[in-house]
Amino acid sequence: MGYGLSSKQLVNLVEGCAQAKTVVPGQAMWTLDGDRTVQTTVVDVTAVKGRQAVEVVTDHMAFIASPDLLLLTPDGWTHAADAEGATVAWTHARKLCRERLTIWPGYEFGYFVGATCADGTTGKNYVSLVVNEEWFASRYAAALTACTGLPARLEPVTRPSGYLKRDLPGFRVRVVSSYLSDALRHYVGGDAHHMRQRFPRVVLRDIDTFQGFLDGYIDGDGCEKGGGWGRLITSANVPFLIEVASIIGARFTPAKRGLASQLCVSNRWQSRGTFVPEHHPLDPPESSWVQVREVRPRPALGAKPFTFYSYRLEPHPTFMVNGHLVRESW
Repeated sequence: MGYGLSSKQLVNLVEGCAQAKTVVPGQAMWTLDGDRTVQTTVVDVTAVKGRQAVEVVTDHMAFIASPDLLLLTPDGWTHAADAEGATVAWTHARKLCRERLTIWPGYEFGYFVGATCADGTTGKNYVSLVVNEEWFASRYAAALTACTGLPARLEPVTRPSGYLKRDLPGFRVRVVSSYLSDALRHYVGGDAHHMRQRFPRVVLRDIDTFQGFLDGYIDGDGCEKGGGWGRLITSANVPFLIEVASIIGARFTPAKRGLASQLCVSNRWQSRGTFVPEHHPLDPPESSWVQVREVRPRPALGAKPFTFYSYRLEPHPTFMVNGHLVRESW
């Protein structure tokens, strides 16, 4: 019957997309190891003739392959011919060649996450902070660079003031990185909007990281409490504040009638012994699931059969077809 992909089908090489028939031994291909993208190397290429093929149509694309090509589902591997209605492993093909950061935990990481949750913006492929205070922007930029290695600098900007009815001078810190923006959205539950974001439990790795988070969040959405005994956090995101309150052992009563609520953070909160460290991955997951909408039979027309290309790969036996994880039958 033949195994693998049709000759003109695009596969995801590390150097870029290529037709299946052009792949040669020694080239590196993208694949998945759990929810992380990794590289694997082509050791051998086999071409086999066959008269039966299928067109697999998913939420993102369609590709032509042997009916015996295997796709990964939550329940294990399934043949392409039997995949209709199944969900299969997939990753954004356009993100395969992006730079993957090494994110370092610690106080600076916590500060960066806290300040972003309070006053930052997480876009599709960037993270930014626009504030009035130069010292805050400088501290944010330093923390961002320390925990990611990305160069961050201050840019003078103007901001409209609805209260004063005029523009005010301010400062912006902005870095372009879809990997970092994906990580931040993952930390807060997928939606980075300040009113819908969840508490980022990734900052509970250790006490230093969480203290950095508190300092960053309070610098953005808080202030010193009179008397020097502590600080106040102000936010309308009540579920967010409830989680913070439970971690620092503080009493919290949400404001009524939809007003912003306040949470008191004592300078001695650590002595309460309520902090419990948790380990959460710093890197964002790079895999997800898409549904196979249809599997269409594609018999060869006339006397010319299909040519299917399959690969022996090391150290991982799997590879990507425009982001879809596949392997040949064993």
